[in-house]
Amino acid sequence: MLLLQRASVFPSDPTTAIIKVEKSHHPPQNQIPVGTNAAVKFISNCISLESNRESKLSVSLKWTSASGDTEFSSAFPPDVIIVGAGVAGSALAHTLGKDGRHVHVIERDLTEPDRIIGELLQPGGYLKLIELGLEDCVEQIDAQRVLGYALFKDGKNTILSYPLEKFPANVAGRSFYNGRFIQKMREKAAELLNVRMEQGNVTSLLEENGTVKGVQYRTKDGVEHKAYAPLTIVCDGCFSNLRQSLCQPKIEVPSCFVGLILENCQLPFANHGHVILADPSPILLYPISSTEVRCFVDLPGQKLPSIRNGEMSKYLKNIVAPQIPPELHDPFIYAIDRGNIRTMPNRSMPAYPLPTPGALLMGDAFNMRHPLTGGGVTVALSDIVLLRDLLRPFHNLNDAALLCKYLESFYILRKPVASTINTLAGALYKVFSASPDQARKQLRQACFDYLSLGGIFSNGPMALLSALNPHPSSLVLHFFAVAVYGVGCLLFPFPSFERIWIAAKLIWCASGIIFPIIKAEGVRQMFFAATFLAYYRAPLGRRSLLRRRGEISPQPKWL
Repeated sequence: MLLLQRASVFPSDPTTAIIKVEKSHHPPQNQIPVGTNAAVKFISNCISLESNRESKLSVSLKWTSASGDTEFSSAFPPDVIIVGAGVAGSALAHTLGKDGRHVHVIERDLTEPDRIIGELLQPGGYLKLIELGLEDCVEQIDAQRVLGYALFKDGKNTILSYPLEKFPANVAGRSFYNGRFIQKMREKAAELLNVRMEQGNVTSLLEENGTVKGVQYRTKDGVEHKAYAPLTIVCDGCFSNLRQSLCQPKIEVPSCFVGLILENCQLPFANHGHVILADPSPILLYPISSTEVRCFVDLPGQKLPSIRNGEMSKYLKNIVAPQIPPELHDPFIYAIDRGNIRTMPNRSMPAYPLPTPGALLMGDAFNMRHPLTGGGVTVALSDIVLLRDLLRPFHNLNDAALLCKYLESFYILRKPVASTINTLAGALYKVFSASPDQARKQLRQACFDYLSLGGIFSNGPMALLSALNPHPSSLVLHFFAVAVYGVGCLLFPFPSFERIWIAAKLIWCASGIIFPIIKAEGVRQMFFAATFLAYYRAPLGRRSLLRRRGEISPQPKWL
Protein backbone atom coordinates (compact mmCIF):
# COMPACT_ATOMS: atom_id res chain seq x y z
CA MET A 1 0.00 0.00 0.00
CA LEU A 2 1.33 3.45 -0.93
CA LEU A 3 0.21 6.52 0.95
CA LEU A 4 0.68 9.82 -0.84
CA GLN A 5 2.46 12.31 1.40
CA ARG A 6 3.25 15.19 -0.91
CA ALA A 7 3.02 16.12 -4.58
CA SER A 8 4.72 19.13 -6.19
CA VAL A 9 4.43 20.42 -9.74
CA PHE A 10 7.21 22.71 -10.97
CA PRO A 11 6.09 26.02 -12.56
CA SER A 12 8.97 25.83 -15.03
CA ASP A 13 7.70 22.48 -16.37
CA PRO A 14 4.06 21.69 -15.53
CA THR A 15 4.40 18.19 -17.05
CA THR A 16 6.83 17.20 -14.33
CA ALA A 17 5.82 16.40 -10.77
CA ILE A 18 7.50 15.05 -7.67
CA ILE A 19 5.61 12.86 -5.24
CA LYS A 20 6.67 11.55 -1.87
CA VAL A 21 5.03 8.31 -0.79
CA GLU A 22 5.19 6.16 2.28
CA LYS A 23 5.18 2.37 1.98
CA SER A 24 4.02 -0.03 4.65
CA HIS A 25 4.40 -3.07 2.41
CA HIS A 26 6.16 -3.37 -0.90
CA PRO A 27 4.08 -5.61 -3.22
CA PRO A 28 5.61 -6.81 -6.49
CA GLN A 29 3.83 -4.15 -8.53
CA ASN A 30 2.36 -0.84 -7.46
CA GLN A 31 0.16 1.21 -9.72
CA ILE A 32 -1.18 4.69 -9.22
CA PRO A 33 -4.05 5.73 -11.51
CA VAL A 34 -3.54 9.17 -12.99
CA GLY A 35 -6.47 10.58 -14.91
CA THR A 36 -4.66 12.56 -17.58
CA ASN A 37 -3.66 12.14 -21.16
CA ALA A 38 -0.47 14.10 -20.71
CA ALA A 39 2.93 12.48 -20.20
CA VAL A 40 3.28 13.01 -16.46
CA LYS A 41 6.55 11.89 -14.85
CA PHE A 42 6.80 10.88 -11.24
CA ILE A 43 9.87 10.12 -9.15
CA SER A 44 9.16 8.81 -5.71
CA ASN A 45 11.31 9.05 -2.64
CA CYS A 46 10.07 6.43 -0.20
CA ILE A 47 10.72 5.79 3.47
CA SER A 48 10.85 2.23 4.74
CA LEU A 49 9.03 2.16 8.05
CA GLU A 50 10.78 -1.05 9.10
CA SER A 51 14.40 0.12 8.63
CA ASN A 52 13.81 3.88 8.62
CA ARG A 53 16.18 4.17 5.66
CA GLU A 54 15.53 6.14 2.49
CA SER A 55 15.34 4.18 -0.75
CA LYS A 56 14.27 4.81 -4.30
CA LEU A 57 11.09 3.13 -5.57
CA SER A 58 10.14 2.92 -9.24
CA VAL A 59 6.42 3.67 -9.45
CA SER A 60 4.42 2.52 -12.46
CA LEU A 61 1.81 5.02 -13.57
CA LYS A 62 -1.43 4.17 -15.28
CA TRP A 63 -3.33 6.76 -17.27
CA THR A 64 -6.26 6.66 -19.64
CA SER A 65 -6.23 8.13 -23.13
CA ALA A 66 -8.70 8.04 -26.00
CA SER A 67 -7.08 4.86 -27.32
CA GLY A 68 -7.09 3.00 -24.02
CA ASP A 69 -4.93 2.38 -20.98
CA THR A 70 -1.14 2.75 -21.13
CA GLU A 71 1.41 2.06 -18.44
CA PHE A 72 4.86 3.55 -18.13
CA SER A 73 7.56 3.63 -15.47
CA SER A 74 8.81 6.70 -13.63
CA ALA A 75 12.41 5.47 -13.37
CA PHE A 76 13.86 8.35 -15.37
CA PRO A 77 17.60 9.06 -15.53
CA PRO A 78 18.88 12.30 -14.02
CA ASP A 79 19.03 15.53 -15.99
CA VAL A 80 22.38 16.46 -14.43
CA ILE A 81 25.23 14.54 -12.83
CA ILE A 82 27.36 16.60 -10.44
CA VAL A 83 30.79 15.23 -9.58
CA GLY A 84 31.76 16.48 -6.12
CA ALA A 85 29.70 17.86 -3.24
CA GLY A 86 31.97 20.56 -1.90
CA VAL A 87 30.91 24.20 -1.81
CA ALA A 88 30.29 24.41 -5.57
CA GLY A 89 28.77 20.94 -6.02
CA SER A 90 26.36 21.00 -3.08
CA ALA A 91 25.19 24.58 -3.77
CA LEU A 92 24.70 23.73 -7.45
CA ALA A 93 22.77 20.55 -6.62
CA HIS A 94 20.34 22.48 -4.43
CA THR A 95 19.98 25.24 -7.02
CA LEU A 96 19.27 22.96 -9.98
CA GLY A 97 17.08 20.69 -7.89
CA LYS A 98 15.00 23.66 -6.78
CA ASP A 99 14.49 24.50 -10.46
CA GLY A 100 13.02 21.07 -11.10
CA ARG A 101 16.07 19.25 -12.45
CA HIS A 102 16.67 15.64 -11.48
CA VAL A 103 20.18 15.73 -10.03
CA HIS A 104 22.56 12.88 -9.18
CA VAL A 105 25.46 13.99 -7.00
CA ILE A 106 28.45 11.67 -6.64
CA GLU A 107 30.87 12.64 -3.87
CA ARG A 108 33.99 10.74 -2.82
CA ASP A 109 33.32 11.20 0.91
CA LEU A 110 30.02 12.42 2.34
CA THR A 111 31.30 12.72 5.90
CA GLU A 112 32.06 16.23 7.17
CA PRO A 113 35.21 17.51 5.45
CA ASP A 114 38.18 18.55 7.55
CA ARG A 115 39.80 21.24 5.41
CA ILE A 116 41.61 24.49 6.02
CA ILE A 117 40.36 26.15 2.84
CA GLY A 118 37.11 27.85 1.91
CA GLU A 119 36.54 29.29 5.39
CA LEU A 120 35.82 32.89 4.38
CA LEU A 121 32.79 34.23 2.53
CA GLN A 122 32.98 37.84 1.35
CA PRO A 123 29.84 40.05 1.55
CA GLY A 124 29.37 39.79 -2.22
CA GLY A 125 29.37 36.02 -1.83
CA TYR A 126 26.82 36.25 0.97
CA LEU A 127 24.53 38.18 -1.41
CA LYS A 128 24.89 35.33 -3.90
CA LEU A 129 24.05 32.89 -1.11
CA ILE A 130 20.83 34.84 -0.53
CA GLU A 131 20.03 34.72 -4.26
CA LEU A 132 20.37 30.95 -4.14
CA GLY A 133 18.20 30.62 -1.02
CA LEU A 134 21.10 29.17 0.99
CA GLU A 135 21.70 31.95 3.50
CA ASP A 136 20.55 29.73 6.37
CA CYS A 137 23.57 27.49 5.71
CA VAL A 138 25.74 29.94 7.68
CA GLU A 139 23.33 29.76 10.62
CA GLN A 140 23.83 27.38 13.57
CA ILE A 141 27.45 26.60 12.63
CA ASP A 142 28.96 29.28 14.90
CA ALA A 143 29.88 31.37 11.84
CA GLN A 144 31.33 34.79 12.63
CA ARG A 145 30.40 38.07 10.99
CA VAL A 146 33.28 39.78 9.22
CA LEU A 147 32.98 43.54 8.72
CA GLY A 148 36.35 44.31 7.17
CA TYR A 149 40.09 43.94 7.67
CA ALA A 150 42.77 45.27 9.95
CA LEU A 151 46.11 45.82 8.22
CA PHE A 152 49.36 45.74 10.21
CA LYS A 153 52.82 46.95 9.15
CA ASP A 154 55.90 47.85 11.20
CA GLY A 155 53.95 48.37 14.42
CA LYS A 156 51.24 50.48 12.76
CA ASN A 157 47.72 49.42 11.85
CA THR A 158 44.71 50.67 9.92
CA ILE A 159 41.09 49.53 9.84
CA LEU A 160 39.49 48.86 6.44
CA SER A 161 35.73 48.43 6.65
CA TYR A 162 33.49 46.95 3.98
CA PRO A 163 31.25 49.60 2.35
CA LEU A 164 27.99 48.10 3.65
CA GLU A 165 26.03 51.30 4.30
CA LYS A 166 23.55 50.68 1.45
CA PHE A 167 22.88 47.05 2.35
CA PRO A 168 20.58 45.41 4.93
CA ALA A 169 22.03 44.81 8.39
CA ASN A 170 22.46 41.06 7.84
CA VAL A 171 24.81 41.57 4.88
CA ALA A 172 28.43 41.09 5.91
CA GLY A 173 31.23 38.62 5.40
CA ARG A 174 31.14 35.28 7.18
CA SER A 175 33.94 33.04 8.44
CA PHE A 176 33.38 29.48 9.62
CA TYR A 177 34.57 25.90 9.63
CA ASN A 178 34.50 24.83 6.00
CA GLY A 179 33.22 21.35 6.83
CA ARG A 180 30.24 22.63 8.80
CA PHE A 181 29.27 24.97 5.97
CA ILE A 182 29.49 22.21 3.36
CA GLN A 183 27.46 19.77 5.47
CA LYS A 184 24.67 22.32 5.85
CA MET A 185 24.52 22.79 2.08
CA ARG A 186 24.58 19.03 1.49
CA GLU A 187 21.67 18.61 3.91
CA LYS A 188 19.80 21.40 2.17
CA ALA A 189 20.30 19.75 -1.23
CA ALA A 190 19.41 16.27 0.06
CA GLU A 191 16.06 17.58 1.35
CA LEU A 192 14.90 17.96 -2.24
CA LEU A 193 13.18 14.81 -3.50
CA ASN A 194 14.72 15.11 -6.96
CA VAL A 195 18.32 15.32 -5.69
CA ARG A 196 20.14 12.06 -5.04
CA MET A 197 23.38 12.10 -3.05
CA GLU A 198 25.65 9.10 -3.45
CA GLN A 199 29.09 8.33 -2.09
CA GLY A 200 31.45 7.16 -4.79
CA ASN A 201 34.76 7.90 -6.46
CA VAL A 202 34.37 9.05 -10.07
CA THR A 203 37.20 7.54 -12.08
CA SER A 204 36.41 8.76 -15.60
CA LEU A 205 34.01 10.53 -17.89
CA LEU A 206 32.06 8.39 -20.37
CA GLU A 207 32.46 9.81 -23.85
CA GLU A 208 30.91 8.86 -27.16
CA ASN A 209 31.87 10.61 -30.40
CA GLY A 210 33.31 13.56 -28.47
CA THR A 211 30.23 13.98 -26.27
CA VAL A 212 30.26 13.26 -22.53
CA LYS A 213 27.40 10.92 -21.73
CA GLY A 214 28.02 10.37 -18.04
CA VAL A 215 30.57 9.06 -15.56
CA GLN A 216 32.07 5.82 -14.32
CA TYR A 217 32.46 5.59 -10.56
CA ARG A 218 33.32 3.16 -7.79
CA THR A 219 31.28 2.91 -4.62
CA LYS A 220 32.85 2.32 -1.21
CA ASP A 221 32.23 -1.44 -1.51
CA GLY A 222 34.48 -1.46 -4.61
CA VAL A 223 31.72 -2.03 -7.18
CA GLU A 224 32.04 -0.17 -10.49
CA HIS A 225 28.99 1.71 -11.75
CA LYS A 226 28.08 3.89 -14.71
CA ALA A 227 25.70 6.84 -14.55
CA TYR A 228 24.29 8.71 -17.52
CA ALA A 229 22.80 12.19 -17.90
CA PRO A 230 22.50 14.84 -20.63
CA LEU A 231 24.80 17.17 -18.67
CA THR A 232 27.72 16.29 -16.38
CA ILE A 233 29.13 19.10 -14.23
CA VAL A 234 32.55 18.45 -12.72
CA CYS A 235 33.13 20.20 -9.36
CA ASP A 236 35.71 17.86 -7.84
CA GLY A 237 37.97 20.54 -6.40
CA CYS A 238 41.56 21.66 -6.69
CA PHE A 239 42.89 18.09 -6.95
CA SER A 240 40.55 17.27 -9.85
CA ASN A 241 41.48 14.22 -11.88
CA LEU A 242 38.88 14.99 -14.57
CA ARG A 243 39.84 18.53 -15.59
CA GLN A 244 42.41 17.48 -18.19
CA SER A 245 39.81 16.83 -20.90
CA LEU A 246 37.68 19.89 -20.08
CA CYS A 247 40.25 22.67 -19.78
CA GLN A 248 43.89 23.56 -20.30
CA PRO A 249 45.23 23.59 -16.72
CA LYS A 250 48.14 25.93 -16.11
CA ILE A 251 48.65 25.59 -12.37
CA GLU A 252 51.11 27.72 -10.44
CA VAL A 253 52.01 27.28 -6.76
CA PRO A 254 53.53 30.60 -5.64
CA SER A 255 53.47 29.73 -1.94
CA CYS A 256 52.09 27.51 0.79
CA PHE A 257 49.94 28.28 3.82
CA VAL A 258 50.90 26.91 7.21
CA GLY A 259 47.66 26.66 9.18
CA LEU A 260 47.14 26.87 12.94
CA ILE A 261 44.12 27.37 15.19
CA LEU A 262 44.51 29.83 18.08
CA GLU A 263 42.13 29.02 20.92
CA ASN A 264 40.40 31.21 23.49
CA CYS A 265 41.87 34.49 22.32
CA GLN A 266 40.49 37.78 21.08
CA LEU A 267 41.69 39.45 17.91
CA PRO A 268 42.79 43.08 18.34
CA PHE A 269 39.78 44.18 16.26
CA ALA A 270 36.64 42.10 16.66
CA ASN A 271 34.77 40.89 13.56
CA HIS A 272 37.67 41.74 11.28
CA GLY A 273 40.16 39.71 9.36
CA HIS A 274 43.76 40.63 10.18
CA VAL A 275 46.54 40.84 7.60
CA ILE A 276 50.09 41.33 8.86
CA LEU A 277 52.59 42.54 6.28
CA ALA A 278 55.32 40.32 7.64
CA ASP A 279 58.66 39.17 6.31
CA PRO A 280 58.88 37.27 3.99
CA SER A 281 55.14 37.26 3.18
CA PRO A 282 51.76 38.04 4.75
CA ILE A 283 50.17 36.43 7.80
CA LEU A 284 46.38 36.10 7.76
CA LEU A 285 44.11 35.71 10.81
CA TYR A 286 40.32 35.53 11.08
CA PRO A 287 37.78 33.97 13.48
CA ILE A 288 36.23 30.63 12.48
CA SER A 289 34.12 30.20 15.62
CA SER A 290 33.29 32.12 18.79
CA THR A 291 36.40 30.69 20.51
CA GLU A 292 38.85 29.95 17.68
CA VAL A 293 40.96 31.99 15.28
CA ARG A 294 42.45 30.63 12.09
CA CYS A 295 46.04 31.69 11.47
CA PHE A 296 47.68 31.25 8.07
CA VAL A 297 51.40 31.89 7.72
CA ASP A 298 52.37 32.25 4.08
CA LEU A 299 55.70 30.74 3.02
CA PRO A 300 56.92 31.49 -0.53
CA GLY A 301 57.72 28.55 -2.78
CA GLN A 302 56.86 24.88 -2.35
CA LYS A 303 59.70 23.70 -0.12
CA LEU A 304 58.70 23.93 3.53
CA PRO A 305 60.53 23.28 6.81
CA SER A 306 59.82 19.77 8.03
CA ILE A 307 57.02 19.41 10.56
CA ARG A 308 58.17 15.95 11.62
CA ASN A 309 61.69 16.88 12.76
CA GLY A 310 60.65 20.15 14.42
CA GLU A 311 62.07 22.57 11.82
CA MET A 312 58.64 24.07 11.20
CA SER A 313 58.05 24.73 14.91
CA LYS A 314 61.44 26.45 15.20
CA TYR A 315 60.73 28.59 12.15
CA LEU A 316 57.32 29.66 13.45
CA LYS A 317 58.66 30.49 16.92
CA ASN A 318 61.86 32.26 15.87
CA ILE A 319 60.85 34.04 12.64
CA VAL A 320 57.05 34.40 12.67
CA ALA A 321 56.11 34.80 16.35
CA PRO A 322 58.01 38.12 16.83
CA GLN A 323 55.90 39.61 14.00
CA ILE A 324 52.56 38.59 15.53
CA PRO A 325 50.60 41.28 17.46
CA PRO A 326 51.53 41.07 21.19
CA GLU A 327 48.04 40.06 22.33
CA LEU A 328 48.18 36.99 20.06
CA HIS A 329 51.77 35.95 20.81
CA ASP A 330 51.05 33.50 23.64
CA PRO A 331 48.10 31.77 21.91
CA PHE A 332 50.28 31.48 18.79
CA ILE A 333 53.11 29.77 20.73
CA TYR A 334 50.60 27.49 22.47
CA ALA A 335 49.11 26.47 19.10
CA ILE A 336 52.60 25.55 17.85
CA ASP A 337 53.35 23.50 20.96
CA ARG A 338 50.03 21.70 20.66
CA GLY A 339 51.37 20.39 17.36
CA ASN A 340 48.32 20.54 15.08
CA ILE A 341 50.22 22.26 12.25
CA ARG A 342 48.77 21.80 8.78
CA THR A 343 50.01 22.92 5.38
CA MET A 344 48.30 23.69 2.11
CA PRO A 345 49.79 24.65 -1.28
CA ASN A 346 48.32 27.89 -2.64
CA ARG A 347 47.34 27.18 -6.23
CA SER A 348 46.58 29.66 -8.96
CA MET A 349 44.98 28.56 -12.23
CA PRO A 350 43.35 30.86 -14.81
CA ALA A 351 40.29 29.45 -16.56
CA TYR A 352 41.08 28.09 -20.03
CA PRO A 353 37.97 26.02 -20.88
CA LEU A 354 37.72 23.43 -23.64
CA PRO A 355 33.97 23.53 -24.44
CA THR A 356 32.85 19.90 -24.50
CA PRO A 357 29.32 18.72 -25.39
CA GLY A 358 27.65 17.15 -22.40
CA ALA A 359 30.07 18.48 -19.76
CA LEU A 360 30.93 21.61 -17.81
CA LEU A 361 33.71 22.41 -15.33
CA MET A 362 33.15 24.57 -12.22
CA GLY A 363 34.67 25.53 -8.89
CA ASP A 364 38.33 25.01 -8.02
CA ALA A 365 38.53 22.27 -10.63
CA PHE A 366 38.12 25.04 -13.21
CA ASN A 367 39.59 28.21 -11.76
CA MET A 368 41.77 29.04 -8.72
CA ARG A 369 43.39 32.13 -7.26
CA HIS A 370 45.66 32.88 -4.29
CA PRO A 371 43.56 32.44 -1.11
CA LEU A 372 44.88 35.61 0.59
CA THR A 373 41.70 37.55 -0.26
CA GLY A 374 39.27 34.68 0.44
CA GLY A 375 37.56 34.98 -2.95
CA GLY A 376 37.17 31.31 -3.91
CA VAL A 377 33.75 30.65 -2.35
CA THR A 378 32.43 33.94 -3.73
CA VAL A 379 33.53 33.11 -7.28
CA ALA A 380 31.94 29.65 -7.05
CA LEU A 381 28.58 31.03 -5.84
CA SER A 382 28.63 33.78 -8.46
CA ASP A 383 29.20 31.15 -11.18
CA ILE A 384 26.29 29.07 -9.87
CA VAL A 385 23.89 32.04 -9.98
CA LEU A 386 24.97 32.72 -13.55
CA LEU A 387 24.64 29.09 -14.66
CA ARG A 388 21.22 28.78 -13.03
CA ASP A 389 19.93 31.79 -14.97
CA LEU A 390 21.40 30.51 -18.21
CA LEU A 391 19.87 27.03 -17.86
CA ARG A 392 16.38 28.14 -16.84
CA PRO A 393 15.11 28.60 -20.43
CA PHE A 394 16.22 25.02 -21.24
CA HIS A 395 13.66 22.46 -20.11
CA ASN A 396 15.35 19.76 -22.20
CA LEU A 397 19.12 19.31 -21.94
CA ASN A 398 19.36 16.40 -24.38
CA ASP A 399 20.75 18.36 -27.35
CA ALA A 400 24.37 18.31 -26.16
CA ALA A 401 25.82 20.20 -29.14
CA LEU A 402 23.26 23.02 -28.89
CA LEU A 403 23.65 23.29 -25.12
CA CYS A 404 27.46 23.35 -25.41
CA LYS A 405 27.30 26.19 -27.93
CA TYR A 406 24.84 28.08 -25.75
CA LEU A 407 26.92 27.64 -22.57
CA GLU A 408 29.92 29.29 -24.19
CA SER A 409 28.20 32.44 -22.91
CA PHE A 410 28.80 31.15 -19.36
CA TYR A 411 32.56 31.33 -19.88
CA ILE A 412 32.30 34.89 -21.21
CA LEU A 413 29.78 36.33 -18.75
CA ARG A 414 31.63 35.00 -15.69
CA LYS A 415 34.94 36.58 -16.70
CA PRO A 416 34.58 40.20 -15.51
CA VAL A 417 33.65 39.20 -11.95
CA ALA A 418 35.85 36.12 -11.60
CA SER A 419 38.87 37.71 -13.28
CA THR A 420 38.63 40.83 -11.12
CA ILE A 421 38.65 38.73 -7.93
CA ASN A 422 41.45 36.53 -9.30
CA THR A 423 43.60 39.47 -10.38
CA LEU A 424 43.11 41.29 -7.08
CA ALA A 425 44.21 38.18 -5.16
CA GLY A 426 47.35 37.66 -7.23
CA ALA A 427 48.33 41.34 -7.29
CA LEU A 428 47.75 41.92 -3.56
CA TYR A 429 49.80 38.88 -2.66
CA LYS A 430 52.78 40.15 -4.65
CA VAL A 431 52.46 43.71 -3.32
CA PHE A 432 52.11 42.52 0.30
CA SER A 433 55.13 40.19 0.09
CA ALA A 434 58.50 41.51 1.26
CA SER A 435 61.27 42.10 -1.26
CA PRO A 436 64.86 43.36 -1.11
CA ASP A 437 64.13 45.53 -4.16
CA GLN A 438 63.77 49.19 -3.16
CA ALA A 439 60.95 49.87 -5.64
CA ARG A 440 58.95 46.89 -4.34
CA LYS A 441 59.46 48.12 -0.77
CA GLN A 442 58.12 51.53 -1.74
CA LEU A 443 55.12 49.99 -3.51
CA ARG A 444 54.30 47.94 -0.41
CA GLN A 445 54.54 51.02 1.81
CA ALA A 446 52.49 53.07 -0.67
CA CYS A 447 49.72 50.47 -0.60
CA PHE A 448 49.54 50.56 3.21
CA ASP A 449 49.57 54.38 3.29
CA TYR A 450 47.01 54.70 0.45
CA LEU A 451 44.54 52.41 2.19
CA SER A 452 45.14 54.25 5.48
CA LEU A 453 43.83 57.48 3.90
CA GLY A 454 40.26 56.18 4.24
CA GLY A 455 37.28 57.52 2.33
CA ILE A 456 37.27 56.68 -1.38
CA PHE A 457 40.88 55.50 -1.09
CA SER A 458 39.83 52.56 1.07
CA ASN A 459 36.16 52.18 0.05
CA GLY A 460 37.01 51.52 -3.59
CA PRO A 461 39.55 48.75 -2.91
CA MET A 462 37.33 47.25 -0.19
CA ALA A 463 34.37 47.19 -2.58
CA LEU A 464 36.57 45.13 -4.89
CA LEU A 465 37.83 42.84 -2.12
CA SER A 466 34.33 42.27 -0.74
CA ALA A 467 33.01 41.48 -4.27
CA LEU A 468 30.36 44.18 -3.84
CA ASN A 469 31.75 45.98 -6.90
CA PRO A 470 34.00 43.52 -8.71
CA HIS A 471 34.60 45.68 -11.77
CA PRO A 472 37.92 45.27 -13.64
CA SER A 473 38.29 48.95 -14.55
CA SER A 474 37.94 49.93 -10.88
CA LEU A 475 40.66 47.42 -10.01
CA VAL A 476 43.13 48.84 -12.54
CA LEU A 477 42.28 52.42 -11.51
CA HIS A 478 42.98 51.84 -7.81
CA PHE A 479 46.04 49.69 -8.43
CA PHE A 480 47.77 52.40 -10.43
CA ALA A 481 46.46 55.08 -8.05
CA VAL A 482 48.52 53.31 -5.38
CA ALA A 483 51.57 53.37 -7.68
CA VAL A 484 51.12 57.07 -8.47
CA TYR A 485 50.66 57.82 -4.77
CA GLY A 486 53.92 56.02 -4.09
CA VAL A 487 55.66 58.09 -6.78
CA GLY A 488 54.30 61.26 -5.21
CA CYS A 489 55.60 60.27 -1.79
CA LEU A 490 59.03 59.63 -3.28
CA LEU A 491 59.28 62.92 -5.18
CA PHE A 492 57.80 65.20 -2.51
CA PRO A 493 59.09 67.60 -1.31
CA PHE A 494 62.51 67.47 -2.98
CA PRO A 495 63.12 64.92 -5.74
CA SER A 496 66.60 63.57 -6.22
CA PHE A 497 68.06 61.56 -9.06
CA GLU A 498 67.96 58.42 -6.92
CA ARG A 499 64.32 58.99 -5.94
CA ILE A 500 63.31 59.66 -9.57
CA TRP A 501 64.97 56.39 -10.56
CA ILE A 502 63.16 54.47 -7.79
CA ALA A 503 59.86 56.13 -8.79
CA ALA A 504 60.31 54.99 -12.40
CA LYS A 505 61.11 51.48 -11.22
CA LEU A 506 58.03 51.54 -8.98
CA ILE A 507 55.73 52.18 -11.96
CA TRP A 508 57.57 49.49 -13.91
CA CYS A 509 57.22 47.13 -10.96
CA ALA A 510 53.49 47.78 -10.61
CA SER A 511 52.99 47.13 -14.32
CA GLY A 512 55.03 43.95 -14.05
CA ILE A 513 52.75 42.69 -11.30
CA ILE A 514 49.28 43.35 -12.68
CA PHE A 515 49.61 43.11 -16.47
CA PRO A 516 50.84 39.47 -16.59
CA ILE A 517 47.90 38.44 -14.36
CA ILE A 518 45.42 40.30 -16.59
CA LYS A 519 46.99 38.77 -19.68
CA ALA A 520 46.63 35.28 -18.21
CA GLU A 521 42.98 35.97 -17.35
CA GLY A 522 42.29 37.38 -20.82
CA VAL A 523 42.24 41.12 -21.55
CA ARG A 524 39.37 40.95 -24.01
CA GLN A 525 37.27 38.60 -21.88
CA MET A 526 37.86 40.68 -18.77
CA PHE A 527 37.26 44.17 -20.15
CA PHE A 528 35.37 43.72 -23.43
CA ALA A 529 33.03 40.78 -22.91
CA ALA A 530 30.47 42.34 -25.24
CA THR A 531 32.80 41.91 -28.22
CA PHE A 532 32.33 38.10 -28.12
CA LEU A 533 29.50 36.51 -30.09
CA ALA A 534 28.93 34.05 -27.23
CA TYR A 535 27.96 36.99 -25.04
CA TYR A 536 24.78 37.42 -27.12
CA ARG A 537 23.69 33.80 -26.66
CA ALA A 538 22.73 34.60 -23.09
CA PRO A 539 19.10 35.61 -22.43
CA LEU A 540 18.61 39.33 -22.97
CA GLY A 541 17.23 39.80 -19.46
CA ARG A 542 20.36 38.26 -17.92
CA ARG A 543 22.68 40.56 -19.89
CA SER A 544 20.63 43.62 -18.92
CA LEU A 545 20.77 42.60 -15.23
CA LEU A 546 24.54 42.19 -15.36
CA ARG A 547 24.96 45.58 -17.03
CA ARG A 548 22.82 47.26 -14.38
CA ARG A 549 25.01 45.69 -11.70
CA GLY A 550 28.12 46.85 -13.52
CA GLU A 551 29.41 43.30 -13.82
CA ILE A 552 29.83 43.50 -17.61
CA SER A 553 30.53 46.36 -19.96
CA PRO A 554 27.77 47.77 -22.18
CA GLN A 555 27.61 46.80 -25.83
CA PRO A 556 30.00 48.89 -27.96
CA LYS A 557 28.28 51.23 -30.39
CA TRP A 558 30.29 49.87 -33.29
CA LEU A 559 28.91 46.30 -32.94
